[in-house]
Amino acid sequence: MTEVLKAPLVVEFPFTRSLGPVQSAFLTGLRERTVLGVKTTDGKVMVPPVEYDPVTADELRDLVEVESTGTVTTWAWNPEPRRGQPLATPFAWVLVRLDGADTALLHALDAPGPDTVHTGMRVRVRWAAERTGAITDIACFETSDAEGAEAADAEPPAHDGQFGDAVTGIVARARLDYVYSPGRAQTAYINALADRRTVGERCPSCHKVYVPPRGACPTCGVATTDRVEVGPAGTVTTFCIVNVKAKNLDIELPYVYAHIALDGADLALHGRIAGIPYDQVRMGLRVEPVWTEGGRYPDHYRPTGEPDADYDTYKELV
Repeated sequence: MTEVLKAPLVVEFPFTRSLGPVQSAFLTGLRERTVLGVKTTDGKVMVPPVEYDPVTADELRDLVEVESTGTVTTWAWNPEPRRGQPLATPFAWVLVRLDGADTALLHALDAPGPDTVHTGMRVRVRWAAERTGAITDIACFETSDAEGAEAADAEPPAHDGQFGDAVTGIVARARLDYVYSPGRAQTAYINALADRRTVGERCPSCHKVYVPPRGACPTCGVATTDRVEVGPAGTVTTFCIVNVKAKNLDIELPYVYAHIALDGADLALHGRIAGIPYDQVRMGLRVEPVWTEGGRYPDHYRPTGEPDADYDTYKELV
């Protein structure tokens, strides 16, 4: 049996968002070594603050300043820190209810080992040396000198949320690292592409041929194991003209991206159309794959020179 493929995959994108007055005050406050919460309709103090009451949905604007010390309410040990996490050495993820707050803040606790962490322990904020107005301005939590001492039950002082040069927006760089396996069906499909062949799978019930194969028929729900070679030529069923340049994609604009129904397939796959002016690409255009030297998949598709396909032959695949 052919070994199923697998490879590391990284999905990464920057997410930019503007901040309302509450989040702006909270992050700007962290830059100034000040932790702010917001008072809810029933008088509770939420840290981190939110803009709307989670119970009544009322808009919240009453900011209060809480202490930088607090109590661990629960925790979990992280023996192998990953890229981008607060600490490079093993640490504990903790929920900390800061003194003056009624909710807990999730962050890292710098501790020598899991045997030194317990619910109810007293901790304090360790501020980052350089602060920019982000949650990472709290570098982590550390054990408080006042271990075991509980803070007085005092009303946290109101705060107007005003700071100079307020933070008004943030960029969160989302990233997901994982190992991806295409599975049995698509492993066979990818290996066949490396040999310049396109192989799909036929459903034993409805007899449709799926390219790329999925391992099971999405209509009948039964396994597809009968492999069928299709193409190489096909028909453009629909297309779009791309006018926006993608990062790290060196293709001259504009270009055409199309759905292509390969001969013998009952599902259209997508590919770039070249070898013809973009404004001459049309539904029904007959195309064939073009391979680059050493390429493991078609670089693009080009016209075959055949007459256009009749609409009735591909209308079910549009």
